[in-house]
Amino acid sequence: MNIWPFGKRKEEIRADTDPETGTVVESDVLLNALLGRQVITKEKALEVPTVQACINLIAGTISSLPINLYRKEENGKIKEVRDRRTFLLNNDTGDTLTATQFWRAIIEDYYLGKGGYAYIDWHGLEVWSVHYVDETNISIQKNTDPIFKDYDILVQGQRYRPYQFFKILRKTKDGMQSASVTEENPLIIGVAHSELAYEENLVRKGGNKRGFLKSPKRLSQAAIDALKSAFRRLYGNADENVVVLNEGIEFQEASNTSVEMQINENKKANTTEICKLFGVPDAMINGSPTEKDVENFIRTCTMVMNDIECSLDRDLLLESEKGLFYWAFDTKELTRGNIKERYEAYKIGLEKNFLQIDEVREKEDFEPIGFEWITLGLDQVLFNPKTGQIYTPNTNALQDMNSMQAPFANSNDKDGDDG
Repeated sequence: MNIWPFGKRKEEIRADTDPETGTVVESDVLLNALLGRQVITKEKALEVPTVQACINLIAGTISSLPINLYRKEENGKIKEVRDRRTFLLNNDTGDTLTATQFWRAIIEDYYLGKGGYAYIDWHGLEVWSVHYVDETNISIQKNTDPIFKDYDILVQGQRYRPYQFFKILRKTKDGMQSASVTEENPLIIGVAHSELAYEENLVRKGGNKRGFLKSPKRLSQAAIDALKSAFRRLYGNADENVVVLNEGIEFQEASNTSVEMQINENKKANTTEICKLFGVPDAMINGSPTEKDVENFIRTCTMVMNDIECSLDRDLLLESEKGLFYWAFDTKELTRGNIKERYEAYKIGLEKNFLQIDEVREKEDFEPIGFEWITLGLDQVLFNPKTGQIYTPNTNALQDMNSMQAPFANSNDKDGDDG
């Protein structure tokens, strides 16, 4: 219950709180289990190799990129700022996790949980540490107002306010928790998990097929019990591989073989579909990706990085810094693997004069050489829009466009006079 300036605010009934007991109600997982639906948990999803590979690829790429804090200067320039927050996010979080481990865990929860959450240890106006909190330990308690939305974060019964947590949320509509991949697409991930379980079952039973026994005559209870015991030993271990059937008893298969079910073909198709869920080209997982595949993958990483940057601007900046400071990933590291492509981009930047030699050397971690000149071709004509001056290097001529008489001005006036 909050205190308002005009008295006490009436205590609201939270949407996910039992109005009688006041306890938080866990919604989807328990309800689906009670209704008999297949529940794809984060642990089950990570057992599917394609899911694990996609998350590892995205998280590994993003966690390897440095994230920097920048400030907008009054003269329009951008200056990089170094303080404790950048050290926490890039090196040591102040928790048991390193910065790389921190981002990997956050991104995994971003895709497969209710979101990536981390507690910000504020001491006055300074951040001392950032602590990752597993999303399974997070509960959201929200109000019922669809316009002025508000919520509390509960961690093992302890109540926190949203500003105390850094959070990145996937496809959220309330700004409180994510819509995970497993919630949106339980069918395809469930099928892939069931295929693995089926293969494991085949291997564990030595490839023995399911089926039933046919007998032309009625069997005694003792014979039935003996057959059950023999088949239980056959399917229960790999040592027992023979069952002796008495005269007249036949074994009839009750399920298709792996070849008939086209397990391998289905697995390949499901791999492609799961990759689509994460925006990762399947060639990035299976090998031999094309340049187009790499571009699409980088685009996916960029969208996740945009979510992270916006969340950092909201949660890890002081109110006085918002609008002047901003967080951004150093994405040049994404192209470090292709030296030819990177150097060609530098060449274009130097030729078009929006990069200088020392700026390129800084990007490549080389020492500056103090070269501050910009190369110009003699065939170029330079125009200063502020002063209206035109300079031609080839003839070393400087002209003032404002003082130049517009062409055909006299002739037009003359024509008007004649008219």
